[in-house]
Amino acid sequence: MFRSISRITRSCQSYPRQTHFRLFHSPTRLKFNQIVDNFLQDLKQDEQENSGGNKNNGKKSGSGKDSNDRFEKFKTFLLKCFETIGITLSSVGVLGLSGFLYHRYYNMHVLRKMNDAFETGDPSAQLKMHTRTHDDSLEDEINAHWVDRPQQKLLNDIIAGDIIGRYFLIIGEKGTGKTSLILESMKRVNGFNVCIFDAHADPEIFRIRLGKALNFTFNEDYIGSLFSIRGPRDTTALLDIERAFSKLEELAIKRVNKVHKPLIMIINNAHLIKENEEGVKLLELLQQKAESLSGSGLLTMIFNSDDYWVYEKLKQLGTRLELINVRDFNRMETINALKFVRHRYFPKLEKLDDELCNAVYDLIGGRPQHITQVARHRDIMKACHQIIDREKTWFLNQCGLLGDDMDDDVMESGKFSSSAMLLMREFVEMDRQKSNPLLISSSSSDGTHSSQLMNHRLPELPLWRARQIMTRPDYIQRFDNLNIFTIDSESRVRADSVPMMRAFHEIASQPHFDQLLEDTIDRVADIEALGRTRELVLKDLQLGSHYEMLKKKHPEGENFKFSMIKSPKQNDLHGDFDKYNTEEINQADDDDEDEDDLYLEEINRKDSRKWWKKRMQKYDRLFLPDDNKHSEEGDLDINRPREDE
Repeated sequence: MFRSISRITRSCQSYPRQTHFRLFHSPTRLKFNQIVDNFLQDLKQDEQENSGGNKNNGKKSGSGKDSNDRFEKFKTFLLKCFETIGITLSSVGVLGLSGFLYHRYYNMHVLRKMNDAFETGDPSAQLKMHTRTHDDSLEDEINAHWVDRPQQKLLNDIIAGDIIGRYFLIIGEKGTGKTSLILESMKRVNGFNVCIFDAHADPEIFRIRLGKALNFTFNEDYIGSLFSIRGPRDTTALLDIERAFSKLEELAIKRVNKVHKPLIMIINNAHLIKENEEGVKLLELLQQKAESLSGSGLLTMIFNSDDYWVYEKLKQLGTRLELINVRDFNRMETINALKFVRHRYFPKLEKLDDELCNAVYDLIGGRPQHITQVARHRDIMKACHQIIDREKTWFLNQCGLLGDDMDDDVMESGKFSSSAMLLMREFVEMDRQKSNPLLISSSSSDGTHSSQLMNHRLPELPLWRARQIMTRPDYIQRFDNLNIFTIDSESRVRADSVPMMRAFHEIASQPHFDQLLEDTIDRVADIEALGRTRELVLKDLQLGSHYEMLKKKHPEGENFKFSMIKSPKQNDLHGDFDKYNTEEINQADDDDEDEDDLYLEEINRKDSRKWWKKRMQKYDRLFLPDDNKHSEEGDLDINRPREDE
């Protein structure tokens, strides 16, 4: 034991003191720079050698030799420093140059991709035109029977780039064929110089669709951060749309100099943009770009909308705006289109005769959407009646009257429905007064029905007058969005379509319709009065007695008598007062008699089919019940059954 301890002690004494310190304390030395450390280490070694040589040999070397050695070492140190600086600067320069070249290449790549979006064969445009270009075998047949509309030539010139310096708003009811006219014009130029996309209520989705139409990714594929170059920051959709139009301006300048025609951008379904703060800002941004780019001849923008509010917003700031109104087909156009579409879907059946085509036009008018629907149906007349029934059901579901039993919590719904019914009744009365072919017509001398030679002309009112009738200025926009009423570019209000106008007539022809409307209006007024009045409670008024109130300001004086009528349920407790209960009982009986008649349409589906027979009568019998056939000419309610039935 003692021998082992002595050995350990001797081994520890054999190590120097510095070694003992390093065994327990060995921190790593921080290196500031390798070149500087090497230089300092060489200086220390030289000093040690010089000190050792001076001790052993004395001072043999002079001061000049030492200074030369130090200068050489310092020069070597500077060369190494410059070498390091050069390597660093060259690395940074190569990285910066690579990033700069990539940035320039990326901008050129973006413009090249955007340029491809306006060439023929662009996938976005081909997807839109697929329904008109996928079958070349029907090309000649479609061209032969295609209904040439007056707006088609104008759109052809616009999309071909022949009209410069303006931007356009195509406005019309839903289903009038606005998009078909645009696609037909795009087909003539094979999508060259044209891009088209659908609008959306969400600005983010609008941004994505705009980027897809322009083949622009909003710098989402930018990898400049690898070169320490910061890309575009994440922002809102409006700023991204602004960036897209900035790139489009650069492309338009180069492309117009080459092609000598402006670019065409079509925004379809612009009415889908919400009429809120974000939607209005987006529409203002689009209009500003349309104004500036159309004025410079670089871009022609086309808005396609179903609703009137888009025109109202664009009209406020529009100086180069022009309108294109698209209406329904007339009688001859409807007959030609109906025969062609019918033969296309049922080629083996016999062609439709003019009499049946005229009957279809009399029922549903010349809306291309409705014509296509009935032509695809095997039973055409049944399809016509179903369209009218759908419009009628849609109107009642949105604006049905609730009557005098309406709850006070749904007063806003009562205002909305009563406003629609007031305007609807006004249109029905106007239609009856002018003896519209929908209602009354006389036979011509050659035996043919004169209404077959006339086109539908729906009654219409100025926008300000329609608001007066509804007593509300704000509801008409909601009715336009619901496709119940429509507002054209001349601020004229009318029914959205002929089937909707027929639904108006049938609803107004229901028994006691006016009473139901008045009850709803009175109920709304009563509910509003509850919020403006205070309740006065009169106590100690017994059955059979009354209060009398004297109006002093009246010159002769006027007494108001308040009596308390006893209900039949209290007869057992207080006895019967026939004098005071007769009025209440009679009023209750009248309410019971009228309760079953306050319907806007028939409850039973089979009973609703009776309108199908009335619609198929001759024009002088249409909507007229048999017992009202010989009514007076000045009676505006000849379309309705008598109240005594």
